[in-house]
Amino acid sequence: MGTRRGVDWEEGPLLMLFTVTGCNININLHGFMAGTSRHDREMAVNAKKHLSVCTDPVESLRLQCLARGSSGIKGLGRTFKIMDDDNNRTLDMKEFMKGLNDYGVLIEKEEAMAMFQRFDRDNSGFIDFDEFLLTLRPPMSNARKEVIMQAFRKLDKTNDGVITIEDLRGVYNVKYHPKYQNGEWTEEQVFRKFLDSFDSPYDKDGQVTKEEFLNYYCGVSASIDSDVYFILMMKNAWKL
Repeated sequence: MGTRRGVDWEEGPLLMLFTVTGCNININLHGFMAGTSRHDREMAVNAKKHLSVCTDPVESLRLQCLARGSSGIKGLGRTFKIMDDDNNRTLDMKEFMKGLNDYGVLIEKEEAMAMFQRFDRDNSGFIDFDEFLLTLRPPMSNARKEVIMQAFRKLDKTNDGVITIEDLRGVYNVKYHPKYQNGEWTEEQVFRKFLDSFDSPYDKDGQVTKEEFLNYYCGVSASIDSDVYFILMMKNAWKL
């Protein structure tokens, strides 16, 4: 454990230490920023407990995602995105079934088909997976959504709806990060590690969209009952 200008840090791959406009910020990828390990464990336990008595296919899928922790719903979204070869943001039945299978979702074929038909409102044989993921997100109050978007806007320096390494360079200085100081990581590696925390483990592209940011934090939100605590956590983590 060490201290820089009154801010404690500990060496380890999960700690991100930045300087913002002259002030040091600790951003712990497994703590405030990513939802604490304790919150993730509690959420996984609760999701699995409710899953055992759940009969609704959509709720069952939501709980299976939440049982994977904060990034569960975001990861499913990534899986669907990979399958969307023509980038029209729709899926047919075959793609939908394969996406669920690839992500390891345990669901009967008949239930998956019923779920697909539930979202295929115009009987076109396709579903809009943005709308599907929006429905899958656990409900969040407007106050939570607004503080999440405040954090996103702070990071999205170029205001193009995507957070990149270049955006982070305009906001953060990594010179107090221990792995940067000891030469183990370059500035770009520190920033990439930061962005990767929002990405699916199997598709890290170094960019974070607004939808990915919301999907990520809806997982964190599901583990925190109190609006006041969630908003305080976000404001402290991002210095809003």
